[in-house]
Amino acid sequence: MTLKNIDHIGIAVKSIDEALKFWEGSLGIKCHGTEEVAEQKVKTAFLPVDDTEFELLQGTSEDSPITKFIEKKGEGLQHIAIRVDNIEEALKELKEKGVRLIDETPRYGAGGAKIAFIHPKASGGVLLELCQRD
Repeated sequence: MTLKNIDHIGIAVKSIDEALKFWEGSLGIKCHGTEEVAEQKVKTAFLPVDDTEFELLQGTSEDSPITKFIEKKGEGLQHIAIRVDNIEEALKELKEKGVRLIDETPRYGAGGAKIAFIHPKASGGVLLELCQRD
């Protein structure tokens, strides 16, 4: 498995529009636009900083994982995404090592990336996302 870099850092917010007042207005980081990922019940906004990005995540329904995350823990760091060359091989290797996975097969996330999540219980309480961009 080849880990390339931190692809992005996911931050759960109640409102992307409100959050952008800080990220764009105070820090000057410009948003690339927003995208709704219906399958995950989330609206996203990516803000690039050098070779990584911040991903703002807003739930689009009451049963969205982001809405539930905010209800339980409040707004804040939700996940860290690590870019890999081959997500299928990475998942296979992790499964063979007995790593607890949320996703054993990749799914599609924002921007058409292939993604899969590693369970926080496997990584010291941090939700990790594997991300492959072609």
